Amino acid sequence: MSFDSKKFLKSKFVHRIEEVPVPDLQMFFPEGEEAIWKVRGLTGQELGRVKEAPERQQKMSGILEGLMSSVSKDVVDGIKAALGTGTAESPADIAIRIEQLVIASVEPKCTVDLAVKMCEVAAVTFFHLTNKITILTGQGQLPGGSKPSGGTVASGPALPSATPEGDSSLK
Repeated sequence: MSFDSKKFLKSKFVHRIEEVPVPDLQMFFPEGEEAIWKVRGLTGQELGRVKEAPERQQKMSGILEGLMSSVSKDVVDGIKAALGTGTAESPADIAIRIEQLVIASVEPKCTVDLAVKMCEVAAVTFFHLTNKITILTGQGQLPGGSKPSGGTVASGPALPSATPEGDSSLK
């Protein structure tokens, strides 16, 4: 039995997406809405970017310290926090996880500020989400080309001008 590389190269793939319950954050979701955070696996390029996050963080921190040498430490620390570079004491694993959460959050979208704050105040949830992202990344993307919709919705009549090439929803 041999691997069909032509079939593999022609196949379409979609991200694995998982809805992760985040009950500790329920108060930040609208009333009556379930506290769910959707995450997806990373691509190889994204995983490379994530692995480089600690080095980028360290370089940015050094640049900021050089530029801001005449400004108080509190101001420098505030700018670092706003840019998500943290402090020199930030573990590399945290920089990696912050980058993971920012890239792989489907819904809600996650900014660096949000990821940093979650790491600080909801550490278990933060680690749970980033662990899930790691698992989904390890599982790889799903072959098939289209995401399951989760339900069937009745469609209206087809428009005469609609073609598969021009309709992005069919891709």
